[in-house]
Amino acid sequence: MNYHIIPVTAFAQNCSVTWCEATRAAALVDPGGDAATIIETLQQLGLTPTQILLTHGHLDHVGAAAELSAHYQAPIVGPQKLDAFWLEALPTQSRMFGLAECAPFTPDRWLEEGDSVRVGEVKLEILHTPGHTPGHIVFFDRVGRLLISGDVIFHDGVGRTDFPQGSYQDLIASIKKKLLPLGDDITFVPGHGTISTLGHERISNPFLQ
Repeated sequence: MNYHIIPVTAFAQNCSVTWCEATRAAALVDPGGDAATIIETLQQLGLTPTQILLTHGHLDHVGAAAELSAHYQAPIVGPQKLDAFWLEALPTQSRMFGLAECAPFTPDRWLEEGDSVRVGEVKLEILHTPGHTPGHIVFFDRVGRLLISGDVIFHDGVGRTDFPQGSYQDLIASIKKKLLPLGDDITFVPGHGTISTLGHERISNPFLQ
């Protein structure tokens, strides 16, 4: 699976466009804001997303989802339904984070552990990885050895757990029991910062030692 990172919002969130080389089918992952920038980048890449995928319900990951869904007539897919309260509270999140007002919305489809979505010929497996938020999920391309990890794990870091219904214990369990067993060779695209591999994090991430 191919991917291109589009940094958006004041939080430098990694919105990603992923696509299947064979079919040019594309999906947009975690469009947190700056819709015009995302649209312009997609035009430059010659891609039109047919679905919008969300890892979790925090504003900096979903802020432009409804606008782009309407623009591209593309359904919003994910996260897991335990994050519904975050999506319902988007106006409050807007004020809390000092970002543009964002209205609540409901995804066209919630995702659960064991589900999958297809981007052309690429299959993305869904893993439920709570801790940062209760309904956080990740998207895993097993064949391409690529993981889109949202805010679960970062290069030498992990996601915050001091938000409502966050759990540090759950977060570390999600990483150690679900992500690290995928393999040291897995490259992951985090929600913020630089890409890394699970092997590097297993050895060097101070939160996992």
